[in-house]
Amino acid sequence: MKRFTFALTAIIFAISFVTSARSAGDPKLRESLIVSNEWLAAHLNDEALVLLHVGDKDEYLTSHIPGAQFISTSDISTPRGSGLTLELPAVTQLQTAFEKLGVTDKSRVVIYFGKDWVSPTTRVFFTLDYLGLGDRTSILDGGLLAWRAAGKPVTNILTEAKPGHFTPHPNAKLIVDAAWVNANLNQPGIVILDARASRFYTGAEAGSMPRAGHIPKARNIPFSSVVDDSNKFKSVAALSELFQAAGVRPDDSLTSYCHIGQQASVLYFAARYLGYDAHIYDGSFEDWSRRPELPVEKSEGSTTIKP
Repeated sequence: MKRFTFALTAIIFAISFVTSARSAGDPKLRESLIVSNEWLAAHLNDEALVLLHVGDKDEYLTSHIPGAQFISTSDISTPRGSGLTLELPAVTQLQTAFEKLGVTDKSRVVIYFGKDWVSPTTRVFFTLDYLGLGDRTSILDGGLLAWRAAGKPVTNILTEAKPGHFTPHPNAKLIVDAAWVNANLNQPGIVILDARASRFYTGAEAGSMPRAGHIPKARNIPFSSVVDDSNKFKSVAALSELFQAAGVRPDDSLTSYCHIGQQASVLYFAARYLGYDAHIYDGSFEDWSRRPELPVEKSEGSTTIKP
């Protein structure tokens, strides 16, 4: 899928990002973004519920929450070799993928992860949010491990999904490209967040990227710092402290990136949960670092927030 090209100038978009409605700031909506084991158990048989399992396929086949359908990030990404890694594909592909899993205009979607697959799960959330379903989509706190630890039921019986139909309302403003990021590096009220581990942010390691380091002016909040040791999301107070320590102000508009746009979705989700105006640079550092005309910085990690 081609990167989104913005027709308006960077300044106009900057203003619109900062002044846009922050719907996730509504306490009721924020509470709905993360659901507990108790909530899911009480609604497990709801007709409108669509339960999505993110993780290893063999794990899913062995044990999953009753009624859950398996979804892979490859189902909602541009086919390998046709674009950047994990890049959002055409809306029609996304619509087909979710309709096969039973999603309708009336669905209440809950996503959960097996083991520690937090970032693929938030990537699924981001995709549904992009399609206009974010206000009816939640993540199960702690995933399958927390569900099993609470003594809730699991099964290896597969439930065939009843195909659904929904009308996508894609929000292109949730996604920014390299040109937009480069034009807004010094724009007041816009903060670029790097979700990678500090060793990649500082440039100590390049990983599989052409260049090591980070986007200039970006602040580092490693995605792993958003959850606790049991992979449950940290409290509102703890998350707010993380963002404030990175220099984020209450009215800032946030754009996150990582290696390929997956870890960035964890910060996106946390930002939405806290009520920030949130966006993702979908191409992330895979796209930025391969463009020699764009600057890359190395540092000692002074703007890194440790887990």
